[in-house]
Amino acid sequence: MEVTRILAIRHGETAWNVGGRLQGHLDIPLNDTGRQQAQRLACALAGREALSAIYSSDLGRALDTAQALQSATGAPLTVRPALRERSFGDFQGQTFEQVSQAWPEAAERWRKRDPAWAPPGGGESLLTFQERVAQEVQALAAQNIGNQIAIVTHGGVLDVLYRQAARLGLQDARTWQLTNTAVNRLLWSPEGGLGLVGWADVSHLEDASLDESTT
Repeated sequence: MEVTRILAIRHGETAWNVGGRLQGHLDIPLNDTGRQQAQRLACALAGREALSAIYSSDLGRALDTAQALQSATGAPLTVRPALRERSFGDFQGQTFEQVSQAWPEAAERWRKRDPAWAPPGGGESLLTFQERVAQEVQALAAQNIGNQIAIVTHGGVLDVLYRQAARLGLQDARTWQLTNTAVNRLLWSPEGGLGLVGWADVSHLEDASLDESTT
């Protein structure tokens, strides 16, 4: 059975990650730590992982991370807007506490992960978001049977992919990490769909020697 191997990677850190602000579709840049994480990731994968293609969200925090990876590996990079984070509508730019204070009823539905509920102001429901992500990743995987690809995206997208690969529901409690620039390994086959191989490899973030190779 031929498969597509997928390295699913969250973008590097941003100031809003640190501050606990919802980014959604807002284009928030990497901070200094995020840029360092992207370089460490790129150096760790260069020469060790054969990539036939890199696909990235069009938002800058993901695209800058993907461009560091492309520069180090030489794999072609394609921008795919469907790999964007979930849209949180009016919640974008707010902290969790601010959302709870300004929209208490909506915040409760959000906390309960109501699949059909969408944030006010044009946000996406979990069901709509899941469908977007699943269709996009399946299409990319189907185009790359027998190869390994990297997908550089966002925490919400990775959450959906983990649930799909582990056969978990949208409302199941999250017990897995969504660390910035962690390497998450998936397999896809036409017969079995997504499968989980490994998750949250952050060894490159702990290897200070990789900083020397970026200078």
